[in-house]
Amino acid sequence: MRPFLIVVNFILIIAVVFLYLKVFKNTTIKKTEPSSNVINNNSGNLKNASIAFVELDSLNEKIGFIKDRRKELEIEQKSIETDWQNGYRGLENRKNIFLKRGNSITQQEAEKFQGELLQQQQQVDEKKRNLTQKLSEKSYKFMDDIQKKLKDFLNEYNKTKNYQYILTTGTGLDYMLYKDSTFNITKDVIKGMNELMTTKK
Repeated sequence: MRPFLIVVNFILIIAVVFLYLKVFKNTTIKKTEPSSNVINNNSGNLKNASIAFVELDSLNEKIGFIKDRRKELEIEQKSIETDWQNGYRGLENRKNIFLKRGNSITQQEAEKFQGELLQQQQQVDEKKRNLTQKLSEKSYKFMDDIQKKLKDFLNEYNKTKNYQYILTTGTGLDYMLYKDSTFNITKDVIKGMNELMTTKK
């Protein structure tokens, strides 16, 4: 699994756990009459729902800003991998050229060459580690930015919808055993986020 996908999944898991704890932490069992805020099971009107959900997989696939940024990060990941492989090919070629000298190679030359080759190999590996770390930091920053934008959008969106909770669902994060598609606001979020990012551009 690519480091970027690991980062995405880790952050999303934390978000879902946080929401779960927030929703159920102070819940107590009481026999009360249903309030006007409780979901009306006989109505398809979203305005009567206190809880809605968003499909994260759809957001990742259909929000242009996320798609474009994810592609950039994946291209950078491939570039790092290609650069590392090219580095090792170069070392392999250098070793083969050296070995072609055959019996004319002295022990002192062999030991010196081996030391140089090992040092260069360490440099190639170190370069990959540094670039991968920078990419991971960039991925975290991207995810933080996306979360902030999404949260800002939902805060504005919810001023007219009045949901008490907006949950997330997605591959590997689907803890809801049943979902009524009536309360799926994913399309609204995709449309709104795309318009928001287009306006900012």
